[in-house]
Order: sequence, then C-alpha cells, then structure tokens
Amino acid sequence: MKQEPLVLGIETSCDETGVGIVRGHTLLADAVASSVEEHARFGGVVPEVASRAHLEAMVPTIERACETSGIALRDVDAIAVTHGPGLAGALLVGVAAAKALALGLGKPIYGVNHLAAHVAVDQLEHGALPEPCLALLVSGGHSSLLRVTDVTTGVDPLGTTIDDAAGEAFDKVARLLGLPFPGGPHIDRVAREGDRVAIDFPRGLTGRRDLERHRFDFSFSGLKTAVARWVEAKERAGERVPVNDVAASFQEAVCDVLVRKALDAAASEGIEDLLIGGGVAANSRLRAMAEERAGRLGIRVRVPRPGLCTDNGAMVAALGAEMVARGRPASPLDLPADSSLPVTEVLAGGS
Repeated sequence: MKQEPLVLGIETSCDETGVGIVRGHTLLADAVASSVEEHARFGGVVPEVASRAHLEAMVPTIERACETSGIALRDVDAIAVTHGPGLAGALLVGVAAAKALALGLGKPIYGVNHLAAHVAVDQLEHGALPEPCLALLVSGGHSSLLRVTDVTTGVDPLGTTIDDAAGEAFDKVARLLGLPFPGGPHIDRVAREGDRVAIDFPRGLTGRRDLERHRFDFSFSGLKTAVARWVEAKERAGERVPVNDVAASFQEAVCDVLVRKALDAAASEGIEDLLIGGGVAANSRLRAMAEERAGRLGIRVRVPRPGLCTDNGAMVAALGAEMVARGRPASPLDLPADSSLPVTEVLAGGS
C-alpha cells in the first residue's frame, strides 16, 4: 500500500511565520511564530517589520516543526509554500526559504495559493472535502465566496470584496473603540457582554439594486463609516460610548451579511456543504450563526478549529499533500512571489 505524501509547508503571506508538516490528511506539526506584538503599536501590519520578522523566525520555526513531528527534513516528499497573494516582501522570504530547501534536499516544490490553502486545511480536521463545496473565506484582506470542485484545480470565485474586507473592518472598528490590535478577537470578546440589536448598523450590498449587480460580493466600508459616525456623535454629545453594545451590533451586521450571502450562494449553486475559513472564521458569533441558519436549510457547515483558521503552515502543507496525492506537476524552481495572485491560480505552473 502506497504511503500518503509527507509534505512540509511554509506560510509567510502576512505577519505569521508558519511551518507545518502533514502526512496525507494527518497533521504532524504546526509551528507558528507571530510578529503581531511588533505591529500592535502601529495599529496594523507594517510590511517591512513583517519581512524582517520572517527572516529571523524561519529557521527556528522549521526546526521546531521537525522536532514536534519527529521528522527529519530529508524524509519529506515535497516542499509547499505560499507564493501569493499577500505582502510582497513577506512572501519573498517564504518562497526563498522553500526554494533553498527544495534545492538542497532534492525535493519537488509546490507554490500554492494562500486562499486555496485555507480551504484545504479543513481536511486535517474533517477529512476529504465534499466535491463540490462552497467556501466562505473571511480574513483581514479577503472576503470571498468560492465554488470548489477540486481544491487543487477547480476553484471558481462567485463573490469577492469590493472595498474593506471583514477582518480589516474588525481592526478599524476595534481601533475606534480603543481595543487592541488585532481587532477580531477583542471585538468577539467584548461583544459577548453586549446587545446585538442595540444599534441597527447597515448591511452592505444587500439592497435590491446592489443584489442585482453584486449578489455575492461584500463591502464593509460603509459599515465601518457608520460605526465611526455613531461613536463620534456620542462623543460630541458628551455621552459614554457603550463599547460592548457597539461591538456586538457591529459584529452582528458583519456576520449577518457573510452568512446571508453564503447561504444564498449555496442555494443558488445547489451545494449542500459550506466550508468557512480564514482568520475571521475563528469568530464565535459567525460560527454559531452559520450553523443555526444553515441547519434550517439542510446545509452542512464545516469550520476548522480556531488555530487552523488563522494563517499557518499546516494549511499550506495540506494543500501541498493534496497536490502530490492527485499527481499534480511540481512548480518550477524559479516560481515567483505574487502579491496579487488570483484565487483561480491554485498552483504555480508545473513543469
């Protein structure tokens, strides 16, 4: 019986240096070094700081992944790396490290798409993906709806972000409310003590005319502005800003739009399995709302555990292992880092 592929994955698209080791659908190691504390004082990710942090963390994180898994580098079957989308400088560090490993070890390299990796990681927890399935990917840079027929080749975008992505809106609203960066976990935390219906914030791109042109697209810029104006009005009036209620009402608006559009897309495509991935998928209200509403429609929901939702090397290794298992051609050693890589390009051109 042929053994499942053993793959090491490297992820450096933003501020986390992730190295994962996977055998087939089994996670052996998931080592992450985050530079988030270095960015917190700036209120957002600083690309140059992230790139330098990746340089410093790369070798120790690879060593930690090997130690955790008990795997020697020479034993892996392939190296997988995020080659886009993401911050150009950060991606370059990961791609360069992966090329060095592939060349030094004589192993094939697979340059994979960050967004598709967020889909593939669910296989480490819930097994093979249903084909087709609908993926709702929600992070700091992306809010996307994808029809996935084959995670290694068949990823078709149904909807995308028009302006601010959901995670970006969480960060900006958290800053307005005096909450730390990154905003998502802190808004989720304080929202549990707030009233979700205290403030009726707008739901972007859900009006009749918007649905005609942008049925499955997302826009959170107007919501962010509405929250800012509401808070400013309170402050001008000398009134206390009810942070918990604002956070809960804002979070409800974001989750309502995400879930509403995802379930509409699933019904439109005749798909019965919804996968939610990306950093915002760790949000407790999004998970609860999706399960509740999807359950009423007979749609199954799959969400990885929170640690696999945020950026990590395990997701890259998972997609790489799927590439090897399905016999996809390896990428060339001169594969580039592509900061604006479209989701339809799951694998850097094979040879």
